[in-house]
Amino acid sequence: MEFSSRARQRHARLAGDRREQYPHSLQFYLEPPTESISLVEFESFAIDRLRLLKVVENLGVSYVRSSDAYKAKLEVELRKLKFPYRALAEDDYEARRKDHISHFILRLAYCQSEDLRRWFLQQEMDLFRYRFNELTENLMQKFLEHVNLSFEAIGEDLKNQLADELIASTPGFTLPKVKEQMFYKVGLADAVDLFRARRVFIKDGFAFVPFKEIDVIVLNNYRTKLSKALALTARSLPSIQSDERLQPLLNHLSHSYVGPDYSIQKNTGKISLEQIDALSVKSFPLCMRQLHRALRESHHLRHGGRMQYGLFLKGIGLTLEQALEFWKKEFIRGKVDADKFDKGYAYSIRHNYGKEGKRTDYTPYSCMKIIMSNPPSQGDYHGCPFRHSDPELLKQKLQSYKIPPSGIAQVLELVKGMHYQLACQKYFELTHDIDDIGFSLNHPNQYFTESQKLLNGGREPKKELNNSGNFQQKNNSQESINSSSTPASSNEKADTELEGLEAYFTED
Repeated sequence: MEFSSRARQRHARLAGDRREQYPHSLQFYLEPPTESISLVEFESFAIDRLRLLKVVENLGVSYVRSSDAYKAKLEVELRKLKFPYRALAEDDYEARRKDHISHFILRLAYCQSEDLRRWFLQQEMDLFRYRFNELTENLMQKFLEHVNLSFEAIGEDLKNQLADELIASTPGFTLPKVKEQMFYKVGLADAVDLFRARRVFIKDGFAFVPFKEIDVIVLNNYRTKLSKALALTARSLPSIQSDERLQPLLNHLSHSYVGPDYSIQKNTGKISLEQIDALSVKSFPLCMRQLHRALRESHHLRHGGRMQYGLFLKGIGLTLEQALEFWKKEFIRGKVDADKFDKGYAYSIRHNYGKEGKRTDYTPYSCMKIIMSNPPSQGDYHGCPFRHSDPELLKQKLQSYKIPPSGIAQVLELVKGMHYQLACQKYFELTHDIDDIGFSLNHPNQYFTESQKLLNGGREPKKELNNSGNFQQKNNSQESINSSSTPASSNEKADTELEGLEAYFTED
């Protein structure tokens, strides 16, 4: 019997000892994957891990990380996306394989700038913290041995001798707790965070760390390794960018949006031009409200603003005829006469609607695309106000929109932590007078749709849109690869395999 290359690999995995390849559900991702994988699998793994990390980011801001609600919601997401969630499961080879490969794919995509590396590192750290703390003490010990962090446990005699110091130096500890808790002798360099927080006893250059605090040591170790690995991978960028297999797949992964693309709208033509001013106040996200106000005041927007705002208006339901009328009326109020508009601007509007050029149906920009690409310069109004505005100017803008001081402080705190989409979610909550947005905000048109549902009498069931749940990979020219996470047997890409990825994660 003959197997395809993928079938042979799967057969070999089934025949071999899976537990030997992934002996633990948790790892430091020290060894890159060496097997060949299909383009379809490459994409679907990356998309699922990106979804998971977005959930980790949202939950980390909305809940205390050690709370039951945080743990329950994160476990649900791990289950849904088929990542390891129970360390005791012995039949989760495919989940462990997916976890391993997807981490390295996103490492390739998120090593490209300091901001991307910082975001990826933070979410991976939070995910690792949750999974490590879910281990039993026995499995924690096995994991420490697996990653060569077998710290020396102090004997009972020494523990009794140091009991008073351990009680005084370890918050919340009493004599009975000290006696029942195992303590480890750890080098001071590995316990810097505990030392700074005055949560550990130090003697002769060693920290005496209780087992319940060992996660801090492990996380510091993991952070150091992952930071170094990201910097090392970044050095491979020139060869990654010249690789024709990877370049189209990774080009927009770090800017990706994984929800509906809003290219088809059930309300096309149902919004009148007269409604736009009122809608901009109550249902536009801050980025679009800013663009609309600038357009009304100056009667002109530069190319970046016209693209961002024009595609958003298309997404909320403006027809081509309405768009031409809207832009023309506004521009001729400024320095552009009707003839110049027809010759210089009408073409690009028709082009956005797929009526000129390559007849490509352009889709509205997602939050990540707005945040990560084409930052505004002097005289521009496009971009994300939470990402691209000076904090003081942002504060003034929010004050002018009657946001209460406590709400402004919350928004600015999220911006300071570089949680720009979460800052926009908070803005939604403040302007709609609700406590919990109830969804993860990833798209300006999603903001508008959810706002209208809320204002018009409650949320309706979400309509299944074209490409719903798929990975939006359309760039400025809208040249995209087939990004469906459901492989089709007729798709040639399904049989294309990526080999030799490990070369990008090793030093020359």
